[in-house]
Amino acid sequence: MRRSRGRKRIGQMLIEKGHITDEQLEQALAAQEDSTQLIGEILMDLGFVEEEALYRTLAEQLNVGYVDLDKTKVDPNVAHLITQDVATRYMALPVDRGERGTIRVAMKEPTDVIALDDLKMRLQVQVEPMLAPPSKIEQLIEKIYAGAPAGGGGRSAAAAAAPADFGMGNLQELAESVRDSGILAAEEDAGADEARIDTDRIADVADEAPIIRIAKITIQRAIQERASDIHVEPQANGVRIRYRIDGVLHEILNLPKYVHAPLISRLKIMANMNIAERRVPQDGRIHIRHAGDDFDLRVSTIPTTLGEKCVMRILDKRGIMMGLANLGFSPEMMAQMETLIRQPNGMILSTGPTGSGKTTTQYSILNRINDIETNIITIEDPVEYQIDGISQVHVNRKAGLTFAIALKYFLRQDPDVILVGEIRDLETSEIAIQAALTGHLVLSTLHTNDAPSTVTRMIDMGVEPFLIASSVIASVSQRLARKLCDDCKEPYRPPRDQLLGLGFDPDAPENEDVTFYRGTGCASCRNTGYRGRVGIFELMMLNQEIRELVVKRASADQVKEAALANGMVTLSQDALSKAMAGVTDIDEILRVVSTVR
Repeated sequence: MRRSRGRKRIGQMLIEKGHITDEQLEQALAAQEDSTQLIGEILMDLGFVEEEALYRTLAEQLNVGYVDLDKTKVDPNVAHLITQDVATRYMALPVDRGERGTIRVAMKEPTDVIALDDLKMRLQVQVEPMLAPPSKIEQLIEKIYAGAPAGGGGRSAAAAAAPADFGMGNLQELAESVRDSGILAAEEDAGADEARIDTDRIADVADEAPIIRIAKITIQRAIQERASDIHVEPQANGVRIRYRIDGVLHEILNLPKYVHAPLISRLKIMANMNIAERRVPQDGRIHIRHAGDDFDLRVSTIPTTLGEKCVMRILDKRGIMMGLANLGFSPEMMAQMETLIRQPNGMILSTGPTGSGKTTTQYSILNRINDIETNIITIEDPVEYQIDGISQVHVNRKAGLTFAIALKYFLRQDPDVILVGEIRDLETSEIAIQAALTGHLVLSTLHTNDAPSTVTRMIDMGVEPFLIASSVIASVSQRLARKLCDDCKEPYRPPRDQLLGLGFDPDAPENEDVTFYRGTGCASCRNTGYRGRVGIFELMMLNQEIRELVVKRASADQVKEAALANGMVTLSQDALSKAMAGVTDIDEILRVVSTVR
């Protein structure tokens, strides 16, 4: 909780109340210099102040009420007016009905206007925010919602069937206030030629409160909805905002056309880009902190016939910290991966199209093997996630630092493991292979449809087959499939032709007890039937037979046949096993892996 201007500092208030000493505050302030934590959190971590004393003082500082959850009875009927997911997201719990029909809500951040707006919309009444210690709120959330569906509580069947609601309505009101800023007249003066709009006037509007809030809410909502990308797209008569959630784009809302120029300029200001230049593509980066976590947004703008389009990729470090074992590998594949990543030398390639999770897999491997005894160096374009203990290098083509040049110098840095962001050309692949042949474990990515095609792709690039056979130890092809929502999935019988197309015979005696599931849609999954994603994998380990085929320049089909004989599980087979386990459904399998059966 940040201190607002004009308020007494929380540390001074705690001293005045006798909760801490001057020396303890000085010690905490010194610790804060090397930390992103707030001073109150540091004081608690050091054991200088009790949680309740801190939050009672914070309530006084913020001029909000404090609720003692140990002595207050929470009305479960009121609490269940929101879902567990929403309560956890905002660390907020409806406690009871107050005077004049309001609902008292215990919150970790009672001054969070975005959370309050969303809660008012969901509860359909005025909210009376009360401060409470987050540990107490979390305990009660787990207790009250135990045994209840996360998506239940207070929603009728009709509401559950309604279109996905992303709580963006208040942006429309903010957009209306932009109309009075003068930007509308500027666009009307310019006509269809956006390049003629007064840049100074656009910049002034981009620095005004409504546009700042629109940009902030758009980003924060995307993080709350677990989106991977935000699309801000100019239309003929408006601005469309879309989120990519679980790999699928969802239209969130449309804003008036006059919001477009200042909103794009605001995002470019946040990303340290040139707001005066709208004729060429630009790249930038935004770092934000939300709900106690750090996020990086990789920002890209391109000029279109209707104005600039902006796409922001949300880089959430929590995804790569979930662990290699949680990506979706079967127990058999996981055992093989554990063996591979402990090899002293060789090359492991992750393959698949853009957005298939290759980077997450590679970083998860690095996290797994990162220890004090291992020197790990990476060359990436760009460096997406910062990992402690690993030397990461960013490609800089203007300065002459390419993948190939960096790799040459890496070999002088006494590395044990080298990660090459992507193998794009013959020079890079040959140097990476040489590194793998001279006692280094090399990780990299390649764009191919399946694991056996890795070999033919490298040969097509000009790599000698004997070098591939000598260096590559495994190829991991992957896709990302949406997981079924646990709160609304139900058994169903897929069409027989779909099952047969995936190699599953529903009439076979051994398949009589197999049950398939699909999601029906609920509040937890925004009525999509899916929540989260899981990896679909195909792991090809190169044995002696496959190496001999590579040297003979065998086709991808011949390599695949040998790999299947060696026990390789295909993408389709791995996906089907996840559908049989109720993790995903047949429609999702056909969407993400049907082209590589």
